[in-house]
Amino acid sequence: MITHASENPVLRVAPAAPAEAAAHFRASLAFHADVSDVAAALTAGTDPGFAVVDTRSTASWDQGHVPGAVHLPTALVPEQAERLLDRSVPVVTYCWGPGCNGATRAALALAELGFRVKEMLGGFEYWVREGFPYETWQGPARRDADPLTAPVEGECGC
Repeated sequence: MITHASENPVLRVAPAAPAEAAAHFRASLAFHADVSDVAAALTAGTDPGFAVVDTRSTASWDQGHVPGAVHLPTALVPEQAERLLDRSVPVVTYCWGPGCNGATRAALALAELGFRVKEMLGGFEYWVREGFPYETWQGPARRDADPLTAPVEGECGC
C-alpha cells in the first residue's frame, strides 16, 4: 500500500533542504555535548579545555557527580559563577537527565554572564547508565553500563 506524504506523520512536514539541515545540526553541536564525548575528553590524560558544572542541589551532588565537576546549582549561577569559573574556559553543564532542564537554565545564565557554554545531553543519569565512574560523598563509584544506552565494547553506535 502506498501512503501519501500528507498521510504520513513523519513526512507531513517535509525534511529541510540539505544545506538548511546541515546548518541546523552544526548549530546543535555548538550547544550540546554527548556524555561519551565528555567522558573521553576528561579521561584522555590531557587538559580537556573545558570545565564541567553540576547544576543540581547539594543532596543530588552528594549522591553522585562527574569526577572533577564544579558544583554550582542553577539558582546560584548569577552569584557564584565569576568566583568558581574562569571566563576564558568553556563550560559544559549537566543536571539529572533528559527530564530536567536545570542544565539548560544554568547554561542560559552562564551565557548571559559572558561564558561560552554547552549542555551535556543525558545529564548525570546517562553518565551513570553508560558506566562511567562518578564520585559520591562516600568516595568513587561505578555501575555496569546499561546495554540500552552504552555501546558494546569496541563498537560505537554513533
